[in-house]
Amino acid sequence: MNGSRTNKKVKKDLLQDYDIVYVVKQNRPFYEDKYWIDIFGERLYMQCPDEIDRCNGIEVSFDKRYGWLIQFKDGNRLDLHVVPVEEVDIKSDKLCIILLDKDGLLPAIPEPSDEDYLIKRPTQDEFYACCNEFWWCLNNIAKGLWREEIPYVHRVLYDGSHPELVKLLNWKIGYETNFQVSTGKASKYLKEYLSADIWNKFLKTYINGELNDIWNSIFIMCDLFQNTALEVAKHSGFFYLWEEAKAGYYFLKHIYTLPKNAKTVFDN
Repeated sequence: MNGSRTNKKVKKDLLQDYDIVYVVKQNRPFYEDKYWIDIFGERLYMQCPDEIDRCNGIEVSFDKRYGWLIQFKDGNRLDLHVVPVEEVDIKSDKLCIILLDKDGLLPAIPEPSDEDYLIKRPTQDEFYACCNEFWWCLNNIAKGLWREEIPYVHRVLYDGSHPELVKLLNWKIGYETNFQVSTGKASKYLKEYLSADIWNKFLKTYINGELNDIWNSIFIMCDLFQNTALEVAKHSGFFYLWEEAKAGYYFLKHIYTLPKNAKTVFDN
């Protein structure tokens, strides 16, 4: 078993999955006759992610790994996988425990630990790349907002600048905790490590479908990023490209005020 149920630091609740892996001689009998999973209980609905990947044109090998994601009518959820013994690498995930090894096939492993999931200390290059990506991607966000292309804005925001803000907030937390904590999958525990003021500002960086509200959210995001970047730079001794940040923010604000009937982006 792996996942959150093996992590002693994670608060337990009724919605936690059971992440179970069976080590088997071969996968084929299990994925060709799927009815064997009925022994676990009555299903509400289910997904076989490897099947979905194949439907979407992704090349997968069912014989190397195959899984079922199952929601049961009793409220439990089971994320179940089968892996042939020659493919298993049980030592690669430190949040893993052996529930049963009836044939003695698996090596001894230490007690589960979340050390692989702790926030990692950034390098100067990583900090630079984070800041550059954030400020550069504002260009696409500004362009989409001026054109009122809301679906495009959502895409370029959450594929571009916003993940860099999340990354930066993680580094801030890392320096404040000596890099001894994890904010979990998709940084879901950020709230536990941020002040109420910063958390509330962060929540406002999630946008809706109203143009003016989105602009306001983007400005809040930029201010929060700028302040956090300066804080991380101070903690780490990293160099922060002020001029690049100012130029990116200037362009965003300029496009915000650019009339719809403008003939040029900048007046010469």
